[in-house]
Amino acid sequence: MAIEMVILGGGCFWCLEAVYQEVKGVQQIVSGYTGGHVPHPSYELVCQGTTGHAEVVQIRIDTSLVTFREILEIFFTIHDPTTLNRQGNDIGTQYRSVIYTHSPEQEAVAKQVTAEMAIVWDAPIVTQVVATEVFYAAEDVHQNYFRQHPHEGYCAFVVAPKIAKLRKVFASKLNP
Repeated sequence: MAIEMVILGGGCFWCLEAVYQEVKGVQQIVSGYTGGHVPHPSYELVCQGTTGHAEVVQIRIDTSLVTFREILEIFFTIHDPTTLNRQGNDIGTQYRSVIYTHSPEQEAVAKQVTAEMAIVWDAPIVTQVVATEVFYAAEDVHQNYFRQHPHEGYCAFVVAPKIAKLRKVFASKLNP
């Protein structure tokens, strides 16, 4: 089993976490923050948009079951990579579209997939590809959020449709 770490930001981390929990080969997901200048930021601080951090998920994958490329293909399908610092009603730099890479190989794949996705989208891709920075885990209340609160308004109207889209487009890549 070959393990690889992936850090992605594509809006609210609850959305990304819930989507990737469904994917075969995902071993662990931690919601958190990275890319900012404040050490050990809180959710409240990050939401203010003044720390420079993005809401992200750190995903540990078994590459014998799912590749980094496949993780990115899902990423570009379930969020809008053409809106700068925004996903739906979530607005601010903390909701930016970003791929944090751990190696030159990940950087090359991320840039290649981003270029390929530019053909699919009608507007320019604004997703950043940057080297991994210090990752801070979010507070416990933000871990496994959708599974604990599936009927909460945000989860029902924002997260659930992303999961439905994942199930429709990537059915063969999901856990049974």
